[in-house]
Amino acid sequence: MKIAVVGLGIIGGSYCKAIKKYTEHTVIGFNRTRGTAEKALADGSIDVIGNSEALGEADVVFLCMYPHASVDFIKENGQFIKKGALVTDSSGIKRAICPRLCELAKQFGFVFVGSHPMAGKEKNGYDVSEAELYNGASFIITPCGADEKYVGALSDLALSIGFGQIKITTPEEHDRMIAFTSQLPHVLACSYVLSPCCPNHKGFSAGSYRDVSRVANINSRLWTELFLENREPLTQELEILIENITKIKDCIQNEDKEALAALLEKGHRVKQDLGE
Repeated sequence: MKIAVVGLGIIGGSYCKAIKKYTEHTVIGFNRTRGTAEKALADGSIDVIGNSEALGEADVVFLCMYPHASVDFIKENGQFIKKGALVTDSSGIKRAICPRLCELAKQFGFVFVGSHPMAGKEKNGYDVSEAELYNGASFIITPCGADEKYVGALSDLALSIGFGQIKITTPEEHDRMIAFTSQLPHVLACSYVLSPCCPNHKGFSAGSYRDVSRVANINSRLWTELFLENREPLTQELEILIENITKIKDCIQNEDKEALAALLEKGHRVKQDLGE
């Protein structure tokens, strides 16, 4: 099978490397910067640098760009994708782009199935991509009305390159849960390191600082797009977080020992009950 990967950053580059390491599929690599594609070709992560002719030969196309850039790529190149090919994205938002990609799928004759690999690092770019990035990770699929055989084929491909589990959901549920599990922690980390104490943390910090601040090393352009496109669910989660922080702050300010202990114990029990 021939697989096209469009965008050779950490996500796309890791797809290429994992496909080459764990399968026998041919990988076609597309990247806006030619030098990155040439590097991927030289180190064996791809078999050929993509062009319109190669795109027309692909059985599966992974879109690994910013959300709206993925839509723009299909608008410009959808005519070259062969009829019946499977196209998927890797975006952290779904409601904003899945309907548009579904419309383009009907227009050009391919099949779109949304997906989101739940893996990454604090650093970005092809140089930090790796074949093992997806080992044991969750692979979220939003079928968007596609035939079950395409959903099954994408699931099988994901499992073959190391993903540990498949989660099938809707774009709405995806965005609601990602607001909590991914976007909210990034907001929290960025807010945390904006404290004037942060530059002086060395010598005073250990695991707690590292855990909370880790994802503040953020791709600001990408995450701005993700936050704004998912603003309703993210705003709801932020309101809940602010409410809970305010309760704890008020207990501390009022020296309400019993209420504070109760709130902290409630959080402890939630985490304990999850077995994590």
